[in-house]
Amino acid sequence: MKNSNSNNNNYREEDQPNKESAFSSLDSRFNQTLRNVQGLLKGRSIPGKVLLTRRTDPLDDSALQETSPYYERSYSYNDAGTSDRMTKAAEEEVQRTSSPNSNANVNKLKSSTSNIENAPKEVQKSTMGARATDSARVMKFTKVLSGTTVILEKLRELAWSGIPPYMRPTVWRLLLGYAPPNSDRREGVLRRKRIEYLDCVSQYCDIPDTERSDDEINMLRQISVDCPRTVPDVSFFQQVQVQKSLERVLYTWAIRHPASGYVQGINDLVTPFLVVFLSEHLEGSVENWSMSDLTPEKITNIEADCYWCLSKLLDGMQDHYTFAQPGIQRLVFRLKELVRRIDEPVSKHMEEQGLEFLQFAFRWFNCLLIREIPFHLVTRLWDTYLAEGDALPDFLVYIFASFLLTWSDELQKLDFQELVMFLQHLPTQNWTHQELEMVLSRAYMWHSMFNSSPSHLAS
Repeated sequence: MKNSNSNNNNYREEDQPNKESAFSSLDSRFNQTLRNVQGLLKGRSIPGKVLLTRRTDPLDDSALQETSPYYERSYSYNDAGTSDRMTKAAEEEVQRTSSPNSNANVNKLKSSTSNIENAPKEVQKSTMGARATDSARVMKFTKVLSGTTVILEKLRELAWSGIPPYMRPTVWRLLLGYAPPNSDRREGVLRRKRIEYLDCVSQYCDIPDTERSDDEINMLRQISVDCPRTVPDVSFFQQVQVQKSLERVLYTWAIRHPASGYVQGINDLVTPFLVVFLSEHLEGSVENWSMSDLTPEKITNIEADCYWCLSKLLDGMQDHYTFAQPGIQRLVFRLKELVRRIDEPVSKHMEEQGLEFLQFAFRWFNCLLIREIPFHLVTRLWDTYLAEGDALPDFLVYIFASFLLTWSDELQKLDFQELVMFLQHLPTQNWTHQELEMVLSRAYMWHSMFNSSPSHLAS
């Protein structure tokens, strides 16, 4: 997490009396680390190992048209369970390549990868993320949340590895700074913010088009076109009332943030908030939810929470959605450099095929992977996003590198057209929490290795 890493950069060039010797030592350590990471990519010792095996039949054009006929997953629960040996290997890797003050990093990696080994196999298969509801973790969350003032750093440490679903609305509001840590002030602040949102809706949404500028009319029209396209594979989002709520939140946000206005992709970013805050009022599967079961007051409060949380999230990445979206372009370049350092064969193959990272990774940063993984995993992913706080944009580069290199071997065997098709239709539709946890664990490990040594990522 950001606070763990902010103190880790103990290597300062100007403090070293013998620069050449220091750089030589650092280079040697980096090369060894790189070999270790490449070994981890092959699935030999990463906690929660998932084996991706190729079919023996050759790739043809029809295979590329489908979502994932070309890959099949095999799980070995002797290997896939996070055993002591595998967890120890990951911890040692972090310890070897981080500064001496990285105990917090190791503890978080351990927390993120080591709590399912004693679960029954059938439970492991169905819910790798079940540790979020482990009784010990629930007690820790309860203790932190029950204080007169919530200590946010402790809450972030816990939330990084997953939040119990029924606690998620409260924790997300706190992590984003929408709800104050002081419990005595919380109810009053939320009430005031919800009234403020209602006033904005009356001022901006509940007016005729004759009172809008041409730009505002065009923006509202674009939002109304995009809302029905949002998460199309989840029927809940096809409800007219849901789309109207999305429309009000997005239009209000766009009017109040004129530097960027509405940008396609922001509609996706509202959906995790909507589902989480609805979960306080509706039970069962999202597929069976209906907005008509809620009172207008509850719907307004949910919209208000979505609006303010979206605003807080995007405050930390404003230049991602301004003209030309320079923030995203900058992160895509960093992603390309990181992949080149971690997995040079993949990087070289993609370059030889003429594939630019902007062609696929721009959407990843724009929509924060919401379109790339099954929607039921999105809230778990966002637990980690929100726990990162202000450091999220930086950490996204490592998550997306880990996500891309999940298919390291496969990518090296595809030509340009196949690469484009594959990266636009990634075989994630059958993913469970297990695959997602592995992506996050690997991303955290690389962040611990490389983020305190930025010269490794220099061109």
